Amino acid sequence: MTSSQNHSPSSMSRSSFGRAIWGAGREQVHSLDSVHESTGQDMELQTFQTDVSNRFHDLSSVNDDELLSLAWIRKLLDAFLSCQDDFRVLLVNNKLQVSKSPLDHIVMEYFEKSVKALDICNATRDGIEKVRQWEKQIEIVLCALDSRQKATFGEGQFRRAKKALMELALSMMEEKESGSVLSQRNRSFGRHNASRDNQQQHRVGHSRSLSWSVSRSWSASKQLQAIANGLVPPHRNEVLATSGLAIPIFVMNCVLLFVLWTLVAAIPCQDRGLQCHFSIPRHFTWGAPLLLLHERILEESKKRDRRNASGLLKEINSVERCVRQMTDLVDPIEFPLTEAQKAQLGCEVEQLALVCGVLKGGLDPLELQVREVFRKIMNCRNEGLELVSNANTSQ
Repeated sequence: MTSSQNHSPSSMSRSSFGRAIWGAGREQVHSLDSVHESTGQDMELQTFQTDVSNRFHDLSSVNDDELLSLAWIRKLLDAFLSCQDDFRVLLVNNKLQVSKSPLDHIVMEYFEKSVKALDICNATRDGIEKVRQWEKQIEIVLCALDSRQKATFGEGQFRRAKKALMELALSMMEEKESGSVLSQRNRSFGRHNASRDNQQQHRVGHSRSLSWSVSRSWSASKQLQAIANGLVPPHRNEVLATSGLAIPIFVMNCVLLFVLWTLVAAIPCQDRGLQCHFSIPRHFTWGAPLLLLHERILEESKKRDRRNASGLLKEINSVERCVRQMTDLVDPIEFPLTEAQKAQLGCEVEQLALVCGVLKGGLDPLELQVREVFRKIMNCRNEGLELVSNANTSQ
């Protein structure tokens, strides 16, 4: 897929983000209750908002250990896919209004933003591949330091483990420092390159992946800003003119932006950045859990051991901690190992094996979900464009 054009980034401090959210005038957007009488369509629109609110309330209710874990990210994408399905049904059920002005223009603006989301999906998939490469390096360490062989550790095994640890640490450090603009090869979800699987087996070391699907100048931070640009709550006259349908479009714009922002925060991505501006008036119940999650993720990014991290994913942090502790342990060790050293090494290997198991079992399902997000966004856009086009043709 061709990368969509980036717009110039704009920064926003956390405090100004809060003012933008809570400072929005109540006269700008009115709830459906104050605009319409209770009708079947009003109930449909209100149900849509309530379902979005419930999904993100569940996501915001997790403890700090669960937040930004692989399992939590998968739940986030499940919530987005459900919202996307409901949104598609809502558009189809109201296709006559969707094809008329001014709603057709508002829908088209959403579809333009959703195109930019496809690049972030591609970059996220490549970030998952980077983590998968790290997982392969961990397997080399675990194989060399297999606890079942700790009574017969040899210097050759030890050197192999130390080399794999060094390469893994170097690869992760490069991601931290660069952010990063890498050598790339165009690839999208629609065109799987069979040679990629063979290239995955090449030595990680300090060489970079050649499978990135975005251009060298592409920036996740700028892409998020491009999606956020112009994202404001609908005015009262827009709500009235669209029979309330401008509101669920605004809801999906905010949900889309938040989910993409979270993916960029959690997964290694080219030119990551967490400063992103969007505005949600306080009377939208679904806005509260989104803002809470935004606040918690920002707080997580400011922790000492997470600053400049290659990704806020919990499992990435666990790998970094395990690699650091194990490197500190094995560097000064001389043969033969004492019983105490064997025991301590065995404990570190067990911790690393646990993290490796989570990655091994979670990365493939996560990538499939990102693929599904890509497809659902694309299908919804195509179907919506067809609705508008057919209506214009029949006129």
